[in-house]
Amino acid sequence: MSLTLGSLFDGIGVFPLAASRHGITPLWASEIEKVPISITKRHFPNMAHLGDITKLKGSEIPPVHIVTFGSPCQNLSMIGTREGLAGSKSGLFYHAIRIIREMRCATNGLFPVIAVWENVAGAFSSNHRLDFKSVLESFTDAEIPMPASGRWARAGMVRGNCSDVCWRLMDARYWGEPTLVQRRKRIFVVADFGGQRAAEILLKPRELHPPADTGAAGGVSTARTHRTHPVETGRKIPVVCPFEERRMRSCAKRKDVSGFLRSFGRAGDPFPTLLAGAVNSFAFWYEGKEQDGFIRFLTPLECERLMGLPDNWTRYDCLGKQTSDHARRTALGNAIALPCAEHIMAGIKEALEG
Repeated sequence: MSLTLGSLFDGIGVFPLAASRHGITPLWASEIEKVPISITKRHFPNMAHLGDITKLKGSEIPPVHIVTFGSPCQNLSMIGTREGLAGSKSGLFYHAIRIIREMRCATNGLFPVIAVWENVAGAFSSNHRLDFKSVLESFTDAEIPMPASGRWARAGMVRGNCSDVCWRLMDARYWGEPTLVQRRKRIFVVADFGGQRAAEILLKPRELHPPADTGAAGGVSTARTHRTHPVETGRKIPVVCPFEERRMRSCAKRKDVSGFLRSFGRAGDPFPTLLAGAVNSFAFWYEGKEQDGFIRFLTPLECERLMGLPDNWTRYDCLGKQTSDHARRTALGNAIALPCAEHIMAGIKEALEG
């Protein structure tokens, strides 16, 4: 059986990339932003692009085994409007659910077998914690009670009328080989419509594929192949201190001196979560040479590496033209960390094919 995937709110094709690395074929994607579409077309020229999710009908698009979607987080994020799933952006979640139901109805319950949803940790608490309840009920078609504690656990599972559902909060900094150094907490929900394998897919430990050259026209190199060797730095030990700019601005506004000083970070701290359109800065020097240190911004290439993506994944569009740094940072800030997506795709492959 050749497994297939459809990617809603596709962005720059991270779910299709993770799927393809495990022998799963990406058939189609839905996205409306021009730059991400063009980037994805470069890497997956045979994948169909279906356009605006609000105009799609699940009964009319090619059925697939797996549907993935990282619906917009603006109304769920702790730094967003906090309107929750009632917001105009995050409310698009329900269009994905509609498409899944329409596809299952049109295929007599055969497709999709698995659905995967990704979003910010703020989805646990938005709308007095009722939004996540609505997410689970949408997948299970059943009434899901609130936890006795009134708070959603970082991992859990429920079973309903039509699916087995498991969720987990994953922080990108603990994933990948080598591990990433970006603090990026995201909720992943796996719904199994064909059995009771959601927990096996999401929670079972497994080894991931090592980084490999991936891309169009000969491929692009990975972050691992560009690690600086100690000999090249004269055996000097580099020191990197990321700044938490959002906290810095917030503390300055509140005149919180201690919080402001903590926002400068320490050597070895992970980078703050990459945000769409934002530029992360850090201090850099070699040990013992602090006076020669300097402050600079992360480059788009470094942002790609923090996401676990192959080097230059976002550098060119489908016509071979260079993408602007601003557009690359925006696309990467909206993306999914590849190692987390890979863990799930490896689990789906294992569960469905044995």
